[in-house]
Amino acid sequence: MRLGAHESIGGGLHRAFDRGQEVGCDALQIFVKSNRSWAVKPLTAKDIALFKARQEETGIHPVVAHTSYLLNLGTPDETLWRRSVDTLIIELERCEALDIPYLVLHPGSHVGSGEEAGLLRVAQGLGEVHAATTGYRAQILLETTAGQGTNLGYRFEHLAWLLAHAPEGERLGICLDTCHVFAAGYELRTPEGYAETLTAFDDLIGLERLKAVHLNDSKGPFGSRKDRHAHIGQGHIGLEGFRLLLNDSRLDGLPGLLETPKSKDLHEDKENLAVLRSLCMSD
Repeated sequence: MRLGAHESIGGGLHRAFDRGQEVGCDALQIFVKSNRSWAVKPLTAKDIALFKARQEETGIHPVVAHTSYLLNLGTPDETLWRRSVDTLIIELERCEALDIPYLVLHPGSHVGSGEEAGLLRVAQGLGEVHAATTGYRAQILLETTAGQGTNLGYRFEHLAWLLAHAPEGERLGICLDTCHVFAAGYELRTPEGYAETLTAFDDLIGLERLKAVHLNDSKGPFGSRKDRHAHIGQGHIGLEGFRLLLNDSRLDGLPGLLETPKSKDLHEDKENLAVLRSLCMSD
């Protein structure tokens, strides 16, 4: 697994590589626009050139993008849904321009309309995005969620349904978040539990659709449905769950990305990456 973390794009998209290099990232996750605003400042040729040059200099790959948390493709609210679809198209366009292969998306929340109605809205939205981005190499990855509130995607069945029913669903992949699946009730802490979880994923979705992993411990206990990330080995998953995952040869080469709390000097990313690397068995 190529280990890395989500890093800030403050000061320019290319600056994320500086931060990634500083903490020892092999892979990287970023936002491709401000996460806190709907507004989008157009990418310039200089932005793109700086980004690609810095990536080549650092050798950090792959880069995985994460959509703005403002998006909700599952909402029954037409205005928010339309805005979400349009912004997702823009974010995928930016990924394509920057040669970023993956854009991670939380499927969305049904906000009381029910899971079936919510999933239908998500599939419809994904279909519009795919229709607007014909021929793109950049791919949307649906992320497993913890099931907090009315969030969709906390069961593998939800994601399997979207892969099967979204127009051009063959273009979609999956990002598995360890905190989220654990909080949703999928065991990772024991060899038996881990094997059962990965078998369920493979049976319902197919491990070949898994393109990225978020490596987060969980502040909430097993099945809590709480999306609260903890440092590696300091939550309810514990070190053994990460050891099992990091040494699973089926996941070799995938980006494994931290989304754990951090301070300005990023020492937590360095420490978490060191812990993860210590769990990897040498060849």
